Amino acid sequence: MVKINLYILASESPLDHVVQHSLFIIPGTEIEFSNHMLMVLVAAILMLVILPLAARRWSMVPCGLSNFFEAICVFIREEVARPVLGDNTDRFIKFLWTTFFFILFCNLLGMIPTDGIFYLISGYRLEHLGGAATANIWVTGALAVIAFIMIHISGIRQQGVWGYIRNFIPHVPWPLMPVMYVLEIIGSLVKPFALAIRLFANMLAGHTVLGAMLGLAFMARSYTIGGVTILGCAAISLLELFVAFLQAYIFTYLTTMFIGAAVHPEH
Repeated sequence: MVKINLYILASESPLDHVVQHSLFIIPGTEIEFSNHMLMVLVAAILMLVILPLAARRWSMVPCGLSNFFEAICVFIREEVARPVLGDNTDRFIKFLWTTFFFILFCNLLGMIPTDGIFYLISGYRLEHLGGAATANIWVTGALAVIAFIMIHISGIRQQGVWGYIRNFIPHVPWPLMPVMYVLEIIGSLVKPFALAIRLFANMLAGHTVLGAMLGLAFMARSYTIGGVTILGCAAISLLELFVAFLQAYIFTYLTTMFIGAAVHPEH
């Protein structure tokens, strides 16, 4: 019996609930439509529906959903963007708001047991229907590439091509300029890479730990161990909820800092 239990536990990988899974092949192509692609699409649709709805209910004393989103938007604009971007805040705030809420929606959707809910409602079992899109390196990498393009395009538009190239490095004696350009180019590539890896690693690790603990709960032969494990899963889920907001904030904050450095080279 012990050998059987160990075999079952080993065959059920905690990563199985986190990694990308193909749902179907898009007709007429060889492209696989995955669960993470579905979650990205759902996050985009929810943003297009919920955010305009919250903005439409604006009042002098906002409440409910409007108050929640307005508090976040004001915080990002006044406490994150304006100290760094100054007079350029309004130029970039829509991009920063979109970045924050898209990552937040993807993170929160990853916490919902979509396939389980679908089974309870319909009676049909669809494996791997949901998932955390931000636990996919390709998704976070795409977000980082968009941020990379935004950073450098903003710097070029603000300073011009030659001005941006001239101010790309700090003022140093001319013999050090070639070395500094090489270092700054490497640094400009490392920044979006760090954005992608940080978001990907945090979301992947959290869901993997949660999946591993749930596996232990099912394998436990003791009500005490199973109960403690379930309580631990609940605590980690609350931590994951905090991390969902935190990682969206960190990605947005660092992107703001990088854009600020590109449009204000004197700083």
